[in-house]
This record gives sequence, structure tokens and C-alpha cells, in this order.
Amino acid sequence: MDKFVVEGGARLRGEVRCATAKNAVLPLMAATLLTEEPCRLLDVPRLSDVEMMRRILRVLGVESEFDAEGALCTRLVDDAPREAPWELVRKMRASISVLGPLLGKRRTARVSFPGGCVFGHRPIDLHMKGLRAIGAEVEVRGGFVEATAPSLPGGEVFLGGPFGSSVGATQNVLMAAVLAEGTTVIDGAACEPEVTDLCRFLRAMGAEIGGMGSPRLVVRGVARLSGAEHRPIPDRIEAGTFVAAAVLTDGEVTIRNCRPDHLRAALDKAVEMGGEVRRVGEDAVFVRRQRPLAPADIDTHVYPGFPTDMQAQFMVLQTLAHGVSVTTEKIYPDRFMHISELARLGAHVRKEGPSAIVSGVPKLSGAPVMASDLRASAALVLAGLVAEGTTQVHRVYHIDRGYERIEEKFAALGGRILRAKDDDENAAVEAVAAAQKA
Repeated sequence: MDKFVVEGGARLRGEVRCATAKNAVLPLMAATLLTEEPCRLLDVPRLSDVEMMRRILRVLGVESEFDAEGALCTRLVDDAPREAPWELVRKMRASISVLGPLLGKRRTARVSFPGGCVFGHRPIDLHMKGLRAIGAEVEVRGGFVEATAPSLPGGEVFLGGPFGSSVGATQNVLMAAVLAEGTTVIDGAACEPEVTDLCRFLRAMGAEIGGMGSPRLVVRGVARLSGAEHRPIPDRIEAGTFVAAAVLTDGEVTIRNCRPDHLRAALDKAVEMGGEVRRVGEDAVFVRRQRPLAPADIDTHVYPGFPTDMQAQFMVLQTLAHGVSVTTEKIYPDRFMHISELARLGAHVRKEGPSAIVSGVPKLSGAPVMASDLRASAALVLAGLVAEGTTQVHRVYHIDRGYERIEEKFAALGGRILRAKDDDENAAVEAVAAAQKA
């Protein structure tokens, strides 16, 4: 098992290129189940979650391979399988996104309840509600969601939930509805860029979808979909992570291959906390620290609000701000497993219900910490970059699920970070110390 060994104190400077969005790529891969023809997804990152989705698709009869240009090419070899097994689905929550396309194309789906990062209860009630509304019979048996629809007439459904619209439910209902016999209206649809990106891909395949980017999607079912080529959107969460890192380390970083219009909430908060942000062309931003870190309250919301997936990273900024900040988690109220690990580094954070009260401290001190989920692990790396001394971040397989070679990107910006084996502690610490002296 790998870990990161991070020596704090370096100011990040230079340019970094963001990958395409993992949260967009995974449902796009699932959507290839909707056609018998080959598809080509451009510039797909080499992530463990992508590899897991490839394994799931292989079980479902879709083979895939990367070509010389880094595109993921898919082709159907068997349209008979209907079941996504527990052995694979348990490892990644996004695997539930095969439910909709299996039902839409093959009219039967049996998908295990999903796994993935553990930070509270994440029900799939809205997924099942939406599929029932468009004509499917959906039951839960033996830990599997079983959906059947000899015919799929379409229908109207409202997908708003207690914590806002569901991205996954919107995507699943959308992918089932594109091959329905009738028209489907999805009210309360999620407006996240990853949903719009899926709509663009489905339209390139021949789907008829109206209202893209709005909370009301109108889907007119078609008889079949063709193959298509598509470039996924850049990863707004990775971009936001580098925004936080630049401000946190008093650095100067140009972040390329990003969509500034997808980052407005994070960029606004970065400026409020002491950063300066300048747009560089259509697909890049320049970020630096302009003044001492200031406290700021953060409430997570559905898009275009502040993303829950950036909450942990920006909390690191709060830990060093001059004052008290409050983060309120309105998407996943229990998503605070990183608090105890930040405390090991000297942060003063206490949880009160769905909120975390953060009292800024003068400095953080390096220590061994344990990653609990994907975004928490990114936050611990950021904290290590600014902490005094050495921080060892264990269980970095979490971060490998969503960030492609993040240690190399930080190192290219001047960060002192190395990947090491857990049983190679002394050599890793010595290598980081040598890099610091150099």
C-alpha cells in the first residue's frame, strides 16, 4: 500500500494542467451500454475508478481499450449480460450509473447496491423513484436493485430530494429515458456540468434532449442510438483543489484546461479568503495569495453553489485563517471524517451537527494521518504542503480514485512530495529531505 510523504513550507509556482473530470467520465462510460456501435471518449484520465468502470463494463459485455492518443475506445461484444455483481459494484458508488442504461437498452437490470467512499448515508431512493415513474418495475432483493420494463413508456418525475437534486438519479433516469417509447419530463433535475456533459454525449449519439443545463429536462425517446466521439469536460474539482493550494501556500499558479465558469463559487470563496484570481483566456486561471488568510463561512449546495467535493480542501484554508470560520455541509451532513486527521496536524475544528466550527491557528505541524475518502485525502495533502515538518498521508489509494498523478503535479509546482511504500518509511523521509535541500 502506498503513502505520500510531504515536507511542508514550499510556495507553489508554475503551471498545472487539469485532467478531464472523473465525475463526468464514469457516467459517459456507462452510457456506452446504450449503443451497439463503438464510442470514443477523448483524454480520459488513468484513474483507479476508470479502471473499475472498465471492469464493470467488461462484465456487461462492453470491451474498452486506450488508443495511442489517450482516448478510451469502447465496443459491444455481448448484449446478453444484465447483472453488475457485488464484487465489483461494492468498490465504487458511481457504478450505480449502469442501472439506467441497462434498463433502457436491455429492459432488464440487476445491479448491486454500490460502495465507494464512506462519509454517511447516501440512499438511491430517487434513482428507483425516477425509473418507476417512467414505467419500470423496481424492487430490492438480496442487496440488488432489480429493474424490468418490457415496455418503457416514459413519464414525468420530480427528482428533488431533502439535500437538493440528485446528480446520479438524474443521470440514471436520463439514460433510461433516451430509449423509451414515449416522452419523459424530469423536473428538479440536477444542473451540474457533469449532467450537461452527459446530455451532450447522448445527443451526439442521437438522443433528443431539451432543457440541457436547466432543472427541467425533456427527453423524447428514440428507437436506437449510434456511436459517438466526445471530449469530457475538465475536472472542476481538481481545478478547485489547485486553487486552494495556490492560496494556501502563498503561491502563484496558472491552472490550465479548466472551465472558470464551472468554478465561480470556489473562485469567489478563494478571493474572499485572501486570494487573487485572474482569468487567462477561455480555459485557464491564474491564482495567488494577495493578503493574509481571512476567515470565511462555507455552505455546500448543489450547482452552482459551493461543491461538497471541495469542502474538505477549503477547510484547510480555514484552519490557518485569522479568525473563526463555519463550514455547513448541506449535501452530505456527515462528510467530516477529515476533521480528526486535521486535528492531528494541530487544527482547531469542532463538529456541531451538519457544521464544523474552525478556529484558525498560526501554523500546522506535520504528523502521520490517514485518508478516509477521496476528497479528504486531497485535503490532507494540502495540509501537508503547508505544515511545518513532515506529513505522511496513508491510504492514498483513495486519492488515486480521482486525481491522476497528483504528487507529480504538485512536485512540478515545487511541492516537496513523494509517493512511497508504507514499509519504506526511512528512505522516503530521507528522499524528501534531500529534495528540500536541493
